[in-house]
Amino acid sequence: MGKGYLALILHAHLPFVRHPEYAEFLEEDWLFEAITETYIPLIDVFDKLIDDGIDFRITMSLTPPLISMLTDTLLQSRYIRYVEKRIELSAKEIERTKHQPEFHRLAQMYYWHFTDARYVFAEKYHRNIVNAFKKFQDAGKLEIITCGATHGYLPLMNNNVNAMRAQIHVAASHYEKHFGRRPRGIWLPECAYEPGADQILREAGIRFFITETHGILFASPRPKYGIYAPVYCPSGVAAFGRDMESSKQVWSAKEGYPGDFFYREFYRDVGFDLDYDYVRPYLHGDGKRSNIGIKYYRITGKTDHKEPYSPEKALGKAAEHAGNFMFNREKQVEYLASVMDRKPIVVAPYDAELFGHWWFEGPHWINFLFRKIAFDQKTISLITPMEYLEIYPVNQVSTPSLSSWGYKGYHEYWLNGSNDWIYRHLHKAAERMVELAKTYPHTDKDSLQGRALNQAARELLLAQSSDWAFIMKTGTMVEYAVKRTKEHLFRFTKLYDDIRSGNIDAVWLSDIEGKDNIFPDIDYHIYQ
Repeated sequence: MGKGYLALILHAHLPFVRHPEYAEFLEEDWLFEAITETYIPLIDVFDKLIDDGIDFRITMSLTPPLISMLTDTLLQSRYIRYVEKRIELSAKEIERTKHQPEFHRLAQMYYWHFTDARYVFAEKYHRNIVNAFKKFQDAGKLEIITCGATHGYLPLMNNNVNAMRAQIHVAASHYEKHFGRRPRGIWLPECAYEPGADQILREAGIRFFITETHGILFASPRPKYGIYAPVYCPSGVAAFGRDMESSKQVWSAKEGYPGDFFYREFYRDVGFDLDYDYVRPYLHGDGKRSNIGIKYYRITGKTDHKEPYSPEKALGKAAEHAGNFMFNREKQVEYLASVMDRKPIVVAPYDAELFGHWWFEGPHWINFLFRKIAFDQKTISLITPMEYLEIYPVNQVSTPSLSSWGYKGYHEYWLNGSNDWIYRHLHKAAERMVELAKTYPHTDKDSLQGRALNQAARELLLAQSSDWAFIMKTGTMVEYAVKRTKEHLFRFTKLYDDIRSGNIDAVWLSDIEGKDNIFPDIDYHIYQ
């Protein structure tokens, strides 16, 4: 019937941020904003597509830190508090704007937006929206893939294969715990591939991964089909390359859809626009202005004068852009099919948080795109990478090149003058973790020493998160990223010294177990 396939892939990830030692914590809002603006809107789209009997396929990574936060009872209760405060403020906004019709209807929109988020989160899915995504996977519509345990940048820990292995195997076990089966695919953190890493993936039972365009184009030997079909690494694990043409249409700040003047302006928020005393009850305890999530203006253009946002016009643009994206993929696939002896696959990966959080209309765009593909054309079909491998099990064997999807395509964003200081400490900690695992091979996990060894593994994994190096480079929230890196390294080092000296501080250990409670089932033996 069709001539080729489109694999839309969303990478859903946030660093592990959980601070029970504070009544509230600003950086926890990263999760709460993503739940409200990205994850629940996507769940609403998928639920409605299924209700309407529309067949679709999409692939999403849900990283272990994200799953851990979404299933954490403390953060779940804090999210309820977060969204209820926004429901309260939006109700006040309905009253405040009653004589401003262009803003009054937006206040009503936000009231229903937050109310729906609370209903979906608390009542429909009983505070655990991971179960929503599991439902879509079990229905055959969504392929959930995993990631590194803490999004560790694998090529920069290549001096210690056990550290790389732990990132993959801990993630695979964590996935199995939550989804009832082993993961079949993985989003390598930052799409960063190092030749040989696929061997570790194969050990974990992973069948495919996503890589950057030049990782495939510079593969050896050169792939016959370029990025429009997977290649098998020598290990037998398949690599799918990103299609730059489809990515640019959505990603590009200058040419991409999200920059359209009719879409909502992200950077104008009532947390900064309205009277301080009025919004103060909805800010954090320190009283600093911050985004609240109610935004009344459209992008308008490169001007400080912003026009009021029109949801109807924005939805019209989302539908128009979905049609344009589909048309371009049709023409792309028609050409590729004419020069290939198999149906091509166009792999279009994006950060999930682009859809809804940064690009408010993004989930609507996905909804329009899937409906148009179902009804308005017969050239392309939606597919997951695993389904493509089942259709085409025979593929060229080739070794992808070193690559990432970061700035300039390699490691520069995670290894530069702003963050290079962290690696000597991460390497030393990884060496020491392997040393501990080999020195204490038979410790009971429930003993004080066993708990300390497992907590040391957690602290190392948390220190290895690529998010901290990324934040140091971007220059936003640098103090927090530095603090987190140093805290985890300090905790690891103290645990190492205490274990080696046989003098473990049980009270302190219990405290950090309560704070850094990721991977409750971790087994430090993975570092052997």
